Amino acid sequence: MFKMESYELEKTVWTEQDYDTMGWHDCRLWAMVADTEAFEFFLDLDYIFQWVKPGPGETHFKFWVSPVSMVFENVHEVKINIESEQGIIEIDNLHKEEERTLDRGGLSEHLYKFECQEGEVSLRATGYKMYVRQPPRLIQEQHLDIKVRGGISVEKIA
Repeated sequence: MFKMESYELEKTVWTEQDYDTMGWHDCRLWAMVADTEAFEFFLDLDYIFQWVKPGPGETHFKFWVSPVSMVFENVHEVKINIESEQGIIEIDNLHKEEERTLDRGGLSEHLYKFECQEGEVSLRATGYKMYVRQPPRLIQEQHLDIKVRGGISVEKIA
């Protein structure tokens, strides 16, 4: 019987430098919060590290999923346009667009757009860090149970 028993997590903190190797399709968004003093915008996500194809005799995918805190830095122009009957938000994709250089310190920023099944979340930021709060778990669904994931959190734990 085909089973993938373990998943080797490459690292516990991911950044915008990893954008091209990352994917957000079907990740669940649990919470959003802004720290206006630090110019940070936090997302609490269930990040899918890997989709596992069904083995012989199986019909459904399995998923290696971890709760993560995604923290955008030097944030401004946050726009949220979401309509969800049950409050569930599923991400289709994250787009990184419109790079521009800032006057202060030669930093550059991008427009980040979370395309969701229920709408869109966009913001301008100089980058992000995604903190993996628990090792990935192999599960049958694309998101964790709220108790298993330890509730809602945006802690920068790695």
